Amino acid sequence: MLCAPSLSCAKDYGDAFVTGSIADARTLLPMLASDSASSAICSMIFNGLVKYDKDLNLTGDLAERWEIKEGGTVIVFHLRRDAVWHDGTPFTSRDVEFTYRCLIDPSVKTPYSGDFERIQSLEAIDEHTVKVTYKEPFAPALSSWGMPVVPRHKLQGQDLNTSLFQREPVGTGPYRFSKWVTQQKIELTSFPGYFEGRPYLDRYITRVIPDESTMFLELKVQGLDSAGLTPLQYKRQTDTRFFRDSYTKFRLPSFTYVYLGYNLLDEKFADARVRRALNLAVDKNELIAIVLLGMGEPSSGPFVPQSWAFNPGVKPAAFAPKEAQRLLHEAGWLDSDNDGWLDRKGKIFEFTIATNQGNEERIKCAQVIQRRLKDIGIRVKIKVVEWSVFVSDFINARNFEAVLLGWSLPREPDNFDIWHSSKTRPGEFNFVGYANPRVDELLLKARRTFDEKERAGYYHEIHRIIYDEQPYMFLFVPDSLSALHKRFREVVPANAGIGYNFIEWWVPRDEQRYRARIEAAP
Repeated sequence: MLCAPSLSCAKDYGDAFVTGSIADARTLLPMLASDSASSAICSMIFNGLVKYDKDLNLTGDLAERWEIKEGGTVIVFHLRRDAVWHDGTPFTSRDVEFTYRCLIDPSVKTPYSGDFERIQSLEAIDEHTVKVTYKEPFAPALSSWGMPVVPRHKLQGQDLNTSLFQREPVGTGPYRFSKWVTQQKIELTSFPGYFEGRPYLDRYITRVIPDESTMFLELKVQGLDSAGLTPLQYKRQTDTRFFRDSYTKFRLPSFTYVYLGYNLLDEKFADARVRRALNLAVDKNELIAIVLLGMGEPSSGPFVPQSWAFNPGVKPAAFAPKEAQRLLHEAGWLDSDNDGWLDRKGKIFEFTIATNQGNEERIKCAQVIQRRLKDIGIRVKIKVVEWSVFVSDFINARNFEAVLLGWSLPREPDNFDIWHSSKTRPGEFNFVGYANPRVDELLLKARRTFDEKERAGYYHEIHRIIYDEQPYMFLFVPDSLSALHKRFREVVPANAGIGYNFIEWWVPRDEQRYRARIEAAP
């Protein structure tokens, strides 16, 4: 069912999109969703006032237009009048006001409050107009309103940290919540009342498959329509006629980096010389060759090369184990009893790297790091934990020595919530406990500056300081690898990836695999 370029092709409704995730969502309340599994589902259920288009330009979402006034300290949002919540209740400015109040409420365990603490006042002028006044110019102000808005009428008076809404959300987005079977799947159905038009695909289903090999097997038997691929799968295991006929592979630049983060309250990691030594003792090119099969590049700090905030003058440190040993000796770590392990004050230098179950690349990274650090006399253990337990019992509880994780970054480079010394409460993103007064100052200066060139200068210095101090061992920026079933039409890669126009994806009726219709709108 192909249309000639000169002809108009009628799109068919129906079918389902089935994707896989190695981790179950932790919450479907957006302001508490700090993990990618939760955020991916929330993005289908909720909308912000603004969003990024395919070319990474900010455009309207729940706001149809806005005015920036008084030197950037005031934004007046004019809201859509045709947006409704999934239960049929009209969306209004009161929902925006309520969302803001929740974000700045210290009792709400959100990692996103930093973007909203700079607001002096928020006024709902009428049902469809919101005036936001900032204490001072705030460069990320507009992009911060990509934060999903939540319904006042559903959440008012509730404790958001424990609300049942976390498992039964109501949004304004293209898909509405249908079913959540813990550790098995989350199912959404298309919302006929969506303001941009009903999505063509009836259902959006995420299956929880906590093992990459099993996920790939599900892809091969077409139990999944889409999944991320490991480098090995992308390069060697998908080179079959069946796979080429059934799936399209994508290799795109990513806004992601992988790192080893240290608990900076742990005495072993308090000395920057030690952290620099660990960085020098691990060969990043070896990691990329072994773990990514060459499909990535070394990371040099908290910004990725695709970002305008990236400092090209900061180069990843070369592999230098002898220099690493010198720095460790200088910091007091010596093999005093000739047993092959460094020690200080009678204690061997040993620690545990914790990472999440199901991500084979991270586990391989941990193993390579373990081997390289053994070469210089440091004993490393590896602990692999199920994702939700990892986040709640290790990250949020700060119960770790070192963690191997990745950040998926937004296009707006403001990373105040990750690096500012004030963002270390449970549930916030600076869980390693990094604190540097100069970085704090630069983060604030960058937020107060609208000129991109000047902001880039502040971020370049942040990049240099953080890489020098090594609160993380910055490992690599991986390519984004995935596969998508060929029956889906209207899939066009762009700067934003492939999912920016998901509501336009469709499947010809004679190729549809899932025929169940969506439920009637409430």
